[in-house]
Amino acid sequence: MGILITAVALILGYGTAYVASEDVRYLTRAGIEQTAILEKRRSLERLVRDTTVPADTRAYLALVLAVRAHAESLGLDAGKTFTTYADVGRDTLLLVLSASPKNCICPHIWKYPIVGRVPYKGFFDVAMARREADRFTARGFDISLRPAAAYSTLGWFEDPLLSTSMVRDSVELAGLVFHEIAHNSLYVKSATPFNESFAQMVGYRSAEEFFRGRGDTLLANRARDRWYDEIVLGEFYDALLTRLEAFYAGKPTGDSLEAGRGAIAQWARAELEGPFGARFRTVRVGRLAERPINNATLVGVRIYRTHLDWFERWYQRHGQSVRVGVAALKELMRGVPGDSAFPRLERALGDSSRARGG
Repeated sequence: MGILITAVALILGYGTAYVASEDVRYLTRAGIEQTAILEKRRSLERLVRDTTVPADTRAYLALVLAVRAHAESLGLDAGKTFTTYADVGRDTLLLVLSASPKNCICPHIWKYPIVGRVPYKGFFDVAMARREADRFTARGFDISLRPAAAYSTLGWFEDPLLSTSMVRDSVELAGLVFHEIAHNSLYVKSATPFNESFAQMVGYRSAEEFFRGRGDTLLANRARDRWYDEIVLGEFYDALLTRLEAFYAGKPTGDSLEAGRGAIAQWARAELEGPFGARFRTVRVGRLAERPINNATLVGVRIYRTHLDWFERWYQRHGQSVRVGVAALKELMRGVPGDSAFPRLERALGDSSRARGG
């Protein structure tokens, strides 16, 4: 799914007092890239009618327009998002950096105007991203530098559909459109895990409703099953993070730190190939089970999979309706500070478990 970097925040934050020279170059590049993307926009409706465009591409673009219309029918704030298309001219739109100490799931936090505190940083400049990553590596941090195909400006700009987002998978494409539009509809400042996990639910549940409404049971069930697997993955990662945090609480160092991380990685592999793997409907364990422990990667996992089951329960409680559930959640989150988003949802659900994240 698209990472939520806000180019608008980067541009509007250009003159803020805390910006240093490297940050000025970063903000300048972000502003240039955002401007270039906006200048490349072409009307989706015109492209769908353009017979010089390959038929399969026009079909996917038509799907995006249909998904947009359905998003509006659900009461989501589609605005002008994805009414245009922009070819960015490369395979990777931007790189997203996360960093965390090796002995703690403690993400480094970047601060921006408007969006607040965010546990990642997006780079259009590959060299700049690698320099920043190298600085964290030199400090002994785990780092994750991953590509992102899309992002949202929270409705500040007319976000185009980007060429990097054009996955040839109808369910994932529909889910991406719903996901990004969800950010326009509800955004809690400084609550990245809440915002992204909310958008995950909206993405897949809206896709399911969309395809079922078109009489496409196969794709509707596929969207449902992919959302189910996201919840299962969320449970797995929650168990993994709980185990890691208990281990890190002992403040291990040196060889004992590496040995402990290795042992937990073996446990994780067994869980994925065993009880959790048996529950997956669409996920293929494969390389997932071979991943070493990397706290920065797990920061990203937490961003997109925090309390997914809570959002599912909210959806079920509101008549299995995205429209009703989102409207109620927007009202619930009115004026809430970022660190209170999950606790407020927890109280509304009547859950006695302790809230994490947000």
